[in-house]
Formats: sequence, structure tokens, C-alpha cells
Amino acid sequence: MKKQLFFFFVLFLIGVKIFAQLPAIYPTHWWANMKYNKLQLLVHDSTQNFSRQTVSTQYQGIKITKINHLENSHYLAVDISILPNAKPGMIPLLFKDGPKKNVVMWELKERRKGRGTSFAQGVRSQDLIYLLMPDRFSNGDESNDRVAGMKDQSLNRNEIYDRHGGDLLGVQNHLDYLKDLGVTSIWMTPVLENDMPNRTEHGYSVTNDYKVDPRLGGDAAYKNLSDAIHKKGMKLIQDIVYNHVGLNHFTVLDKPMHDWLNEWPSYTQTTYKDQVIFDPYGSADQKKLMTDGWFTRQMPDMNERNPYVAKYLIQHALWCVEEFGVDGWRIDTYAYNDLEFMNHCNKAMMDEYPSISIFGETWVHGVINQSFFCENNYNIPFKSNLQNTTDFQLLFYGILPSLNEKFGWTEGVNKLYSTTARDFVYKNPMGQVIFLDNHDLSRSFSVLGEDINKYKMALGWLLTYRGIPQMYYGMEHLMKGLTSPNDGLVRKDFLGGWKTDSVNKFTAAGRTAEENDVFNYIKTLANFRKHSSAITSGKLMQYTPDDGLYVYFRYDATQTILCAMNTSDTVKTIDFNNYPERTKGFTNGKNLVTGQSTGNKFTIPSKQMIIAALEK
Repeated sequence: MKKQLFFFFVLFLIGVKIFAQLPAIYPTHWWANMKYNKLQLLVHDSTQNFSRQTVSTQYQGIKITKINHLENSHYLAVDISILPNAKPGMIPLLFKDGPKKNVVMWELKERRKGRGTSFAQGVRSQDLIYLLMPDRFSNGDESNDRVAGMKDQSLNRNEIYDRHGGDLLGVQNHLDYLKDLGVTSIWMTPVLENDMPNRTEHGYSVTNDYKVDPRLGGDAAYKNLSDAIHKKGMKLIQDIVYNHVGLNHFTVLDKPMHDWLNEWPSYTQTTYKDQVIFDPYGSADQKKLMTDGWFTRQMPDMNERNPYVAKYLIQHALWCVEEFGVDGWRIDTYAYNDLEFMNHCNKAMMDEYPSISIFGETWVHGVINQSFFCENNYNIPFKSNLQNTTDFQLLFYGILPSLNEKFGWTEGVNKLYSTTARDFVYKNPMGQVIFLDNHDLSRSFSVLGEDINKYKMALGWLLTYRGIPQMYYGMEHLMKGLTSPNDGLVRKDFLGGWKTDSVNKFTAAGRTAEENDVFNYIKTLANFRKHSSAITSGKLMQYTPDDGLYVYFRYDATQTILCAMNTSDTVKTIDFNNYPERTKGFTNGKNLVTGQSTGNKFTIPSKQMIIAALEK
């Protein structure tokens, strides 16, 4: 340290200027003793010419290995190695251009404590994920509703595409509510800066990867929320976007090089046809359109085959986990990324944080399509290392048609049975994230015709089936909405999250009797499953549906749970004798919702589900 202080003092003596912030350096800082210790610092200043500049330092344990002059002279890429003997501290980077000298201070920090215990724990089948949109959940700090200088100055709760003022403190204020409900993990739509002129409520048009959006409370609020979540024994999932950025991202406004983005002679949108990626007869041109086309005009597509882009994105991912104490990693629009890049990125994450869980959004159609993008059992040239996906198949071709269609050989609840029977393709089906609702889909309560009985069957399935269950905010009090004519209708405010709200759905008094019935149904099952070895880590056995009756068991050596869904229009009977493989030795069942005994033979009314722990 004495050597570094002496070097810093000498710089003053020779008249070198000290700049604390400019030029900008990404990552903004790093940590000592990381496995990922060969960094590429992206240096940017739109007012400087770096084409002839060199960079040096005499900080012990820091070695500059290469200086890369990029096409755009406003940038410099500096390769550095952080050796095992490097200690946390402020590192002076000396920039020289002939006689001109500048110093930028870059920090090496001490690592977060508790990797794999208090953070980077991973999210497993033992968890219940709660997805929310911070702007629409609760306004905890009205002072950040508008931030001077940001392009989107909207603030109108009556307009579905304007900002509404929800923030991270609002989420923190309601952690007890979520824990009481049975939630163990919180996933929020992206919290990083979205300095776009409009549609910034969702967070998917990032303009600064190293800054939490100040309208949500900024970096400090995110760190406070992370700490509060972990103190309550809960987990934090970060939503990340590799595929694209916002049109106002600094690397779009001032591109480091001509191929930083995937660009076309004129605007070209992705085809959204995932099949071309794995189609053995597919066209290379169509594959390029799928992966390199832009998601929207406001979301430029990143060229992840560019090694500088790849380094930038991988480092950012690791930075977020260490900086904010993230436990799980949800990757947006997974199928549209360069998949070789994604394998490299996932590996870097898992090497650094062996316990972390990663799941990707794969809004595709078909089990084969979906399983291609994650760890699978196929003998094919491309092998994905993505742990798991969001299981759209069990939603689209499973639970929803099971409850909305008439029973048939391949219709109705047979679709849930048949889709689940294809689980042999996955390395780890228990890691698949199952759900009924998210921020892009019509609310399941509306899709099910606002039928409470159907809805409770769907919720009962969600909380007892294989995989990791994920809720969407407001499901517990019957929020409605269809994506037609627009997705804003499924992103309404959680009433009670603003002090001017006339009702407060965070309280039993603010909910209707029907809403409280559903809330308590979820709460009962969600809190039971926390301690149920059969549901959280046991096996699944399903029986072929019979005239609309679908029976499955969750079981292990110590516990057996019977789950019976009657999707038909008539009363059905459950007789333990029909399922001897799983019921042998059991004489009774205890209804997990009502607490009543079922006996070894009982009836199920139409459009209802009974979940029972078997007893000897």
C-alpha cells in the first residue's frame, strides 16, 4: 500500500490531473479474489481521443496485459489481470498521450460475505417465486416519482403506459406481507436504468448497465432491499437482458465499433421463429433473421459474437450478483441470444457462484423447442448448459386447456398428462419454473372465465406440481386482465401500494370475501409446501386421466401427498384401492386446505381439487 500511495503522491508532484469520474470505466469497480480475474475495462469519454493513449499502473497485484484501441477513438479496451496478491483499494490508472497525462481512480473492493449462504444461494423447488413490476407494486418514496433530466417525465396512474411511481422501497415495505403469503423468492422486472422517452415502466430497455434506475430509488435502494430480503430468509432474483438494450444506451448513441450491434441496411425485426435455430433442414438466412433481428425498434440487438461485447456482458452479469447480492438469475428472451455466447456466460456465472440458479425465458411452443434451450438428454451437436427454463409448455399445453377444454383422448386434462410425460427430455425437470401468469400474458383468472373453482384448481396444481412455482403480483386477490388490446391491462397497480388508494389489498380488510378465500387458499398451501419434503424434493407419479379425473402423487420415503383434480361436470370418487402402488399401507388422508379427514374413499365435486396428506 505504501508503494501505491507513493505513486499517487508522485503524480501530484509532476502535475498530472486527477479525474474521479471521467472517463467512464466499465465495470465501474471489481473485487479482489474473484475467480474471474482477467478483466477487460471498457473506457469511454465522448470528448476524448484515445487512439494514441496508453494506460499503466503500479498498483501491486494489478497487471495491464493489453491495450486495445477500438474503431471509435472515444473508447479504449484495457485488459488487466488481478493477481492473488492484489489488495482492495483505489487503483490509479495513468493515461498518457505524448506529454499529456491523466489519472482515473478505479476501485478494487473486498468481496461480499456469505456466497452460497446469504446470497447466490440459488432458487430451487423448495421456493415460491413472486414476480412483480416495481413501478406497479407500491410507491414507498414519492420523492423519486420523477427525476430531473430523465427523458420520461410521465407520472399518471390513469395511463397504462405511463410511469406510476412504484419503487424498491415500496417492495421492501411489504416483505412481511409476501412472507406471510408463503413467498420465499422475489423476482422483479429489470431494475437497471431505462432512460427512454416512453414505455419505461417495464424496465426492458436498459440504457446503463451499471446504474439502478433512480426512479426506483437507485443503487442504494436496491442494496437495502436485497439486505432486507435476506434478513427475512428470502431470496432475490434479478431479471437480466443480454439480447438487446435501449435505443439510448451509450454504446448505441456512440458505438465502440461498427459491429457492436447487429444492424441491417434498414430496420429488420426478428421473425420470432425459434424453430429455425434447431431445424436440421433450416435456412442459415432465416436463423440470422431470428437471432440478429431487433426485438422492437426501440431495442437494438447486441452482437454477442463480438468478443468485446461478450466480455462486456459477462462481466456485467458477475458484477450484478456480487454488487447486489443476487440469488437467482432470470434471462430475458433467451432464444434470441447467440447460444454459444450464452453457454460461455452461464459457465462464467456458475464457475463463480456454484450454487446460483439460472433460468431463461423461452416463450416457445412445444416441449422439444423448449428443452433445446436448456440442459437436455438429446444427442445433438449443440448442448445448452442453461439450467432450466420458464415452462410455457405446462401452461399453454397443460394446465389452461385442462381446465378450459372438454375431456377427450388428447383434449382437456389429457394435455397436462401428456405434456408432463415428456419430462424425460430434461436433465432436471424439478428445476423448471412453472406459472399461471406473468407480465406478458393474460391474467389466468380472466383466461379461466373468472371461475373461482377453476382458478383454485389451477393454484392447487401450481403449488403441488413438479418444478419451481412462480406467482405474479395480484394473483392472490383475483387481479383480472387480458393482453388484448394491450399488455398494460395485465400490469395494473397493486391497490393499497399508494397512500391515495381507497382500498388496500395488502390487508384482509381491504379484500372481498372471495379474494380472502383465494388469498388464504394460497397461503395455506404455500406455507405447507415450505416444509413438505414430498412436494419440494420428492417424486411425481401421475395416472392417466379418466373421464376428466386426473390424479397424481408427490411422494418420498417419509411423506405421500395425493392430488386429485376433477375437471369434469360430474362428481367423481377417489378410492385408495385404485392406486395401490402409492396408497398401500395408508388408511386415511388429511385435506391440506380444510384439515378434515378424507378416509380411504371419498368424492370430489365437479371442478374442484382435493390435496391430501396420506396417513397410516
